[in-house]
Amino acid sequence: MDNDDQELDLLDRRLVQALMLDGRAPFSRLATVLEVTDQTVVRRYRRLRGAGMLRVLGLPVGHRVGLFESRLRIQCAPGAAMPIADALARRPDTAWVKIYSSGTEVGCMIRSRSRDERDALLLQKLPRTQHVTAVSAHNLLHSYSGYPGRWLGAGALSDDQVRQLEHPPPTGEGRVRLDDEDHALLAALARDGRAGYPELARAAGRSESTVRRRMDHLRESGALYFDVEILPVHFGFEAEASLTATVAPSDLAEVGRTLAGHPEVAWAAATTGCSNLAATVLCRDLNDLYTYMTERLGALKAVRQLEVVPVLRPVKRAGLLTDGNRLYDPPPGPRS
Repeated sequence: MDNDDQELDLLDRRLVQALMLDGRAPFSRLATVLEVTDQTVVRRYRRLRGAGMLRVLGLPVGHRVGLFESRLRIQCAPGAAMPIADALARRPDTAWVKIYSSGTEVGCMIRSRSRDERDALLLQKLPRTQHVTAVSAHNLLHSYSGYPGRWLGAGALSDDQVRQLEHPPPTGEGRVRLDDEDHALLAALARDGRAGYPELARAAGRSESTVRRRMDHLRESGALYFDVEILPVHFGFEAEASLTATVAPSDLAEVGRTLAGHPEVAWAAATTGCSNLAATVLCRDLNDLYTYMTERLGALKAVRQLEVVPVLRPVKRAGLLTDGNRLYDPPPGPRS
């Protein structure tokens, strides 16, 4: 892909931010808020998606639907990180996979449907994998996440436009039970969060009206959210880093919410382990990363210890494979 094709102009950035605020918003509504024609919005969206630069995905909220989510750090022998990362990326239960700057460490997030499925990977598959020298696994306790539509790379909408597109916050607590038809619906939305209701109805084996009601319920109850996956490099953000911090338990919730409010933070969560807070940070370059560490993070006195590990290469993002410039679907395969 030519570099010129990867450049996002102001309207592209506004469209990306609008989709971050409401990934299922009709093109007509997006056009009204962005003050352009419907055809312009459709053309821009199809160009970005067709070039592998953007994908809207409907994803389950792990703890609401009973997923077992763990963050793994896998130490590898020299030269083995890429094939190990590639094999992990092709598993349907990995949400993201990255190779860290040392070139001998792979990080990934697994989202297993059952404890047995998770344990099979951690206790059998990985320990028997050639050239894996060590594995550490930490469970996700609570996701603070980043604020939708607020990422600094896409900050192109006015406050009024943001208000017009913001989706009501979800309500409800506790576990949401899913049946086989729900899993089929979620699998279709994980491939294309803007898929039409006829396509979703065929995938779930339900009527269009039933699928519409069920999807609205899952979204309103906080079991389903819509994410926009776009590579930060297209906004000029070249430095991605994995951050782990140790915070006093009494300060963990406050620090986690504060981090999630930073525009540099794409994701933040409380985890088990010696470091009880994890985050993904996106900056324009290493100098900006240094400024973020010393000024924003440095102002958080409750942070006792900090580890920042730059990402050498992203291999999988939100269930999609990536070569660093574009997104594409992983090949179908077995769950284990």
